[in-house]
Amino acid sequence: MSKIRVAISGIGNCASSLIQGRYYYKDVSSNDELVPGLMHNVFGGYKIDDIEFVAAFDIDKRKVGKDLSEAIFAKPNCTKTVYKDIPKQNVIVKKGPVLDGFPDHMLEYPEDKRFMTDDTPPVDVVKELKKSKADMLVNYMPVGSQKATEFYAQAALDAGIAFVNCMPVFIASDPEGKWPKKFEEAGLPVVGDDIKSQIGATIVHRVLTKLFNDRGVKLDKTYQLNVGGNTDFMNLIEHSRGKTKKISKTESVQSQLPVPMAPDTIHIGPSDYVPWLKDNKLCFLRMEGRKFGDIPVELELRLSVEDSPNSAGCVIDAIRACKIALDRKVSGPLISMSSYIMKHPPQQYPDFIAKQMVEDFIKGERER
Repeated sequence: MSKIRVAISGIGNCASSLIQGRYYYKDVSSNDELVPGLMHNVFGGYKIDDIEFVAAFDIDKRKVGKDLSEAIFAKPNCTKTVYKDIPKQNVIVKKGPVLDGFPDHMLEYPEDKRFMTDDTPPVDVVKELKKSKADMLVNYMPVGSQKATEFYAQAALDAGIAFVNCMPVFIASDPEGKWPKKFEEAGLPVVGDDIKSQIGATIVHRVLTKLFNDRGVKLDKTYQLNVGGNTDFMNLIEHSRGKTKKISKTESVQSQLPVPMAPDTIHIGPSDYVPWLKDNKLCFLRMEGRKFGDIPVELELRLSVEDSPNSAGCVIDAIRACKIALDRKVSGPLISMSSYIMKHPPQQYPDFIAKQMVEDFIKGERER
């Protein structure tokens, strides 16, 4: 099998965990060894070490100009280090356009906690993507970066490469259909939107919501409150930046019910920024329902996870699914993969069905 050439926009904690994970499991070559978080060690013929990183873009002056192997450990990144001896990538992080990737309220926080940018002009991203011969671009723009995400989606189209959108900007799931049509007409696959974690707040909330419904419990009220200390949570202090994030997470849970809950009975979304938590994310989940005889039942759950590694395995699978689609000349949104690993896919399915859809896609029994 050929190598999978990956470009990344946004060299934050998630990119750091993805790259570290790729090297942490570099010697895994068969399905005999368990790798937590991956559907298969060998996915459609592609191993983990078939992934190579060929281009990178960011706006932080502490990362721009550095080799990717160094940039992933630069501040304000704060995720745990699982593999520090990343070989030199010979990929220099280039400056992309700032657009809406830098919220003004970040200036209120210490430099070691937030992004830092300068007046250096951005590079020609499309030109750099073409020069790198990337197969796809993985988007890790900050939450709330609508314009920046759309810029990189268009850059992928203009460079003739696939797009994996890990952020809650609706590209693959664009309700107006503009972006899916663009990728379909360009003959390119797209996976999105808003990456799920391996075991995170949304997937746990989804599973418990379906459990309530399958066991005949009427869910009356629920909330999911999340706090953390990385730049993702700092971004979301400005509530307008979390609008699509809230929609994405809420619709993901609502999709598990035959009739959606009334808006005033369900609250899901980031709640606050706690600096000392760093990349640790805490989820506080409460569900109130009624069982037989209208007798109340209440559930409360506290989930603590290292946020960025929690989705890295899902992105590795997304990358390999995209490469299979490129090999098979499949274009437009990959419905199966998006439904399984994204919070806001073009079509929502129960997780066990979505997983089988991906297995069918890998075997070639399903087009997308």
